[in-house]
Amino acid sequence: MPPALRLTAFLALFLRGTAALAGAQQYEPLAASVQAALSRSIADQKPPQSSFQNPLEAVNWLTEMSRRLEKKLPDREYRIDFLRSVHYEATRAGLDPQLVLGLIQVESGFRKYAVSSAGARGYMQVMPFWIKLIGRPGDNLFEMRTNLRYGCTILRHYLGIEKGDLFRTLGRYNGSLGQAEYPNMVRGAWEKHWHWGPQVIEPAR
Repeated sequence: MPPALRLTAFLALFLRGTAALAGAQQYEPLAASVQAALSRSIADQKPPQSSFQNPLEAVNWLTEMSRRLEKKLPDREYRIDFLRSVHYEATRAGLDPQLVLGLIQVESGFRKYAVSSAGARGYMQVMPFWIKLIGRPGDNLFEMRTNLRYGCTILRHYLGIEKGDLFRTLGRYNGSLGQAEYPNMVRGAWEKHWHWGPQVIEPAR
């Protein structure tokens, strides 16, 4: 095979392996006040505190979620850092961290460098136009915390637009508003793989 054809075949295989089976958020003009609020949310630095209510909750949640995520993210140190970041960004945005894990599973399959056919990037498949709209020119959507910060902020923004209707919120996030397939897939992943109930500790006898 000529070198040029070999290169083309390699690129096709590479892109097929990294492309996410996901949609994309649709560009919509924002009111100046909304744009400013979202920009502030993106720019806020992470404060030096945990998003967990107490150390026991942190240990229990991280241990269980790490076990479930091990096959997707084999590096334990990175996996724990990823889970802490998901929990922090989701909690900060007023979202259920398990919902965000379900969304990431469907959007990117936990692939950091996933790219959709529409150009959405990273774990939460964020469209690049958001950088110009609410971010800063140097923001890298393949950087873990940046991607999670954008994704959770956008998802919360859509939840507000849809007045708490999660079905419509998920459809809007994916660019498939009104269609049932994507919201049902996220809800299924959330409930089947990432459900987390309060841990009951029996009193000592």
